[in-house]
Amino acid sequence: MARTHKDLEVWRKAIDFVTVIYGTTGLFPKSEIYGLISQIRRAAVSIPSNIAEGATRKNKTEFKQFLYIALSSAAELETQLTIARNLGYLQENEIISLTDELNTISRMIQGLIKSISR
Repeated sequence: MARTHKDLEVWRKAIDFVTVIYGTTGLFPKSEIYGLISQIRRAAVSIPSNIAEGATRKNKTEFKQFLYIALSSAAELETQLTIARNLGYLQENEIISLTDELNTISRMIQGLIKSISR
């Protein structure tokens, strides 16, 4: 069992993904700084943040609730990345790479939820 959120591979992977998202959105038009860039970054940051907050809870039910919030943020982020692609801010190969990584993180969160539920 993990001692802290830092021991969770999914948390570490999500942190690395946030770094990628910041780099990617840094290339978006500056006119999106308060729009799509901000939304994408917030959703990405929410994923490891909710994993960390949930991991500090003593109650498994609360931890699962935060993991579900992290999953919701991942779905929100996927939607925003699709919008960015549709607006021409992301190339098809970029969206595939980002959504593949996001899907991996989502599956890891789902696996953690199942593990906690046992």
